[in-house]
Amino acid sequence: MRSYVLSIWNMLDPIYFSFTRLKNISYEGADSNIFRIRITKYKGRATVLSDGTKINKNDTLVKIHLHNVKLLKELKDIKSELKKAKIIYRHVQKALPELEKYVRNNCHYSKIKGVVGITFLNKGCERLGFEVVNISNPIYKWFKWAAFLPIELLSNPNFSWCMIKSRKPNYLFMSTEKLIKLYRN
Repeated sequence: MRSYVLSIWNMLDPIYFSFTRLKNISYEGADSNIFRIRITKYKGRATVLSDGTKINKNDTLVKIHLHNVKLLKELKDIKSELKKAKIIYRHVQKALPELEKYVRNNCHYSKIKGVVGITFLNKGCERLGFEVVNISNPIYKWFKWAAFLPIELLSNPNFSWCMIKSRKPNYLFMSTEKLIKLYRN
């Protein structure tokens, strides 16, 4: 059943991709990395990052999305949650230098304050340079939780409602300055 749903998702993904104005970025030796990105205006509450960067409402950020269908296809036969986490971590680690290059070479570079993502997967993010920030708006938090539910159902064969109820989506932030400092080639 999961394989069937993944096949349908894979067919619908290009439509989703075009409607969300996402872009692929690629790193050397691969056709695309795990990130899909777009320039966006931040709509959350003001946040001050550890390096002093203040992210305010309507600041320009690069929003990162994981290429979920690609990840799910790769991880579908792996049983160990630890092994899955390591694979995702490596994909993100490998993608960050290309993201840095994209930001640094973007025509809006001087306006881009940082990178933002929303995820359930926040363990190990600090080691990559991200900062985890709670989503304060309860309606938006619920909406993101509901949006992540299909991914959770497909990625975890041992799915339980108790487990999913306890998980909450969070923002991941990294300032442009930190991204360049950590990942410039």
